[in-house]
Amino acid sequence: MIEISDKFQMILDYLVCLVDKIGYVGIFVGMFLESTFVPIPSEIIMIPAGVAVSYGQMNLYLVILIGVFGNLMGAIFNYFLAIYFGRSMLFKIGKYFFVKEKTIIKIENFFNKHGAISTFIGRLIPGVRHFISLPAGLAKMNFKLFCFYTSAGSLIWTIVLTLLGYFIGENKDLIRKYLHVTITICILFCIFISIIYILINKKKSDNLRN
Repeated sequence: MIEISDKFQMILDYLVCLVDKIGYVGIFVGMFLESTFVPIPSEIIMIPAGVAVSYGQMNLYLVILIGVFGNLMGAIFNYFLAIYFGRSMLFKIGKYFFVKEKTIIKIENFFNKHGAISTFIGRLIPGVRHFISLPAGLAKMNFKLFCFYTSAGSLIWTIVLTLLGYFIGENKDLIRKYLHVTITICILFCIFISIIYILINKKKSDNLRN
């Protein structure tokens, strides 16, 4: 029987070959879909792309740039989807992609609680990053601000995954270990940013009152 670790290595090797064959277009399409309702983890796109970079098959800067651009375009797609179809239609569409109503409501509450900065924070949290653009669209968040925060969050996440694949992509055990550590660090970073954001807003509110 093939060990789980061996299966993981086989999948990784397959994805590296696939990324090499479909190239930058594949990275764009994959990261675009990852930002929409389609449940494609960015890890299975950008980590193999990082491995391909380490083999000299792709350019590091282009991989990151195209990954971020694909993410941004997918987020914009979700943003306008929410604006034009509204919450009730999103619930119906979500069912076809195994996205429950309570998931959308939960992320919408997250957005309402943290405000515009949540589009940045959300890009760094697995399970939230796929859908954070929907409440931004429902709230008709300033489009330029939406693009800025989305790009900033996507840039950090894309760089992390690509470098993870670049430096330790062939070591399956290290990928598991450091991916978990990376996610934990991102969540702690998001908490830190949220605290700073709240303190700044509180200070502004106090100044306006005075």
